[in-house]
Amino acid sequence: MLGEPEYNMNELFAQLGLDNSDEAIDSFIENNQLAKEEKLTESDVWTDSQRMFLQEEWKKDAAWVEVIDDLNVRMHPDA
Repeated sequence: MLGEPEYNMNELFAQLGLDNSDEAIDSFIENNQLAKEEKLTESDVWTDSQRMFLQEEWKKDAAWVEVIDDLNVRMHPDA
């Protein structure tokens, strides 16, 4: 029986159509820090399709949710 796949940050960035090297991910996060009250899925750093993917996967509590949560934490360093 197959369980849910486990995704990582590199795979999330690839899914979003972004450079998924460790250096590019670190740079993206560093250059796109969010204010404490700004929601990850409402940030203007995303295209409409990227935003939709993040919102849908978050709502479904899908296999991606842990990685999306990690991204959210890393983009909100002051929260």
